[in-house]
Amino acid sequence: MRSYWRNFIGGEWVDAADGRRIPILDPATGEIISEVARGGSADVDRAVAAARRTFESRVLLEMTPAARGELMFEIARQLDGFADEIAEVEVRDNGKTRPNGYKEVTLTQRYLRYYGGMADKLEGRQIPLGDGIIDYTVHMPFGVSAQIVPWNGPLPVGARSIACALITGNTVVLKSPEDSPLSLFLFAEACERAGVPKGALNIVCGYGAETGAALVSHRDIDHIVFTGSVETGKSVLRAAAERVIPCVMELGGKSAGIVYADADLDRTAKNAARGIFFHSGQICSAASRLIVHRSVHDELVEKLKAEASIRTVGPGVEGCDMGPVISEKQLSRIEGLCRAGIEEGAKLVSGGSRLEQPGYFMPPTIFSGVTPKMRIANEEFFGPVLVVIPFDTPEEAVRLANGTDYGLAAGVFTRDLRLAHWTADRLIAGQVYVNDWWVGGVETPFGGTKRSGYGREKGQEALLGYVQTKNVGIRL
Repeated sequence: MRSYWRNFIGGEWVDAADGRRIPILDPATGEIISEVARGGSADVDRAVAAARRTFESRVLLEMTPAARGELMFEIARQLDGFADEIAEVEVRDNGKTRPNGYKEVTLTQRYLRYYGGMADKLEGRQIPLGDGIIDYTVHMPFGVSAQIVPWNGPLPVGARSIACALITGNTVVLKSPEDSPLSLFLFAEACERAGVPKGALNIVCGYGAETGAALVSHRDIDHIVFTGSVETGKSVLRAAAERVIPCVMELGGKSAGIVYADADLDRTAKNAARGIFFHSGQICSAASRLIVHRSVHDELVEKLKAEASIRTVGPGVEGCDMGPVISEKQLSRIEGLCRAGIEEGAKLVSGGSRLEQPGYFMPPTIFSGVTPKMRIANEEFFGPVLVVIPFDTPEEAVRLANGTDYGLAAGVFTRDLRLAHWTADRLIAGQVYVNDWWVGGVETPFGGTKRSGYGREKGQEALLGYVQTKNVGIRL
């Protein structure tokens, strides 16, 4: 583990302008494992200026789309040489298990290759307006794209938005998360080795209230991509509104899976457990609510309890199923919500409080007897906590699933294909999974409805968030 990491600005590795640093903690031990340069407003100014110079030089736009695609392929190849180090930092600064650290590399490469292949396929159209007129559309980049990515999956989430920006001719200033920034610096090294033009990608680590706020309010950015909480998203949108900056917003979730009476309960329990306990529940689209038909409610809860009981919790280096949550602050918040659930009358089936050992470990936690008005049925834990709510009719199930401010993901578990379609059609969510959680992949669009945001990441649709349409009309 390197003891110190610098920011990447204008193709150079630089200290913070004022020399400050951020300590990086291992959430499995609570110990400081490294430091990173703490970017501030002066560093943001420098990064935005570098991105602006590179955009106005048109170095990316003068490359053919196919050449920009090849650049993504080369970054993916370069990541092969960083896989071991990336897996290590994902374990040490993020709390992932080692196998999942390697999976982050594979997923990132998949994004790069997918969008690299799309680079020469984003086409305009010709519009017939009659004799003597040629009219057509082309896609233009916005310019400098300001990007803020979350700590739970910084590498693949950052790489997919960087790839979309670069292949469409934008340049990027990305704020890496102060809790888990290291994998993105390794990604920047891969970009440097691959020959990404200097200034096309700039990465600055810093705190949201300082560095993030300076970036989204900067007068020389043209576009914002944000993934994070609803409350922080609101502040980003307020800053964007001042200059009418277009945004792609991927915010929080309280995603519900509806379990009908005919569902395969063994399979449902395994899928739902994976959907909420993977990466200790620190995924925005986690299966955090299960809305279960009353006739199978108790049986499914017992199966879920059994699934929770077989999961080991501990440091990723020890090969456990679940690692720590990211910080003491996050662990305390999860515990506080669990206490609120108990006070409101929910039944604690398993877990509910931190493990008594060093680090920030929360065991798999399940609540039953939950009612729709409880805080734990409406607020996002962002941890390994599942709430189970009974229902009697399909209409009631849909009403409960749609009954929060969020609309990121939803699920349906049933053997009845007609009922699955009926339910999916009525769920207000950006993606609906049927008989599995996280059905889909790099190719499938991802994003929210309601307070879960707008715009789409992943899939072909994501590219449309990084370009604007220009119409050209010619009188011959």
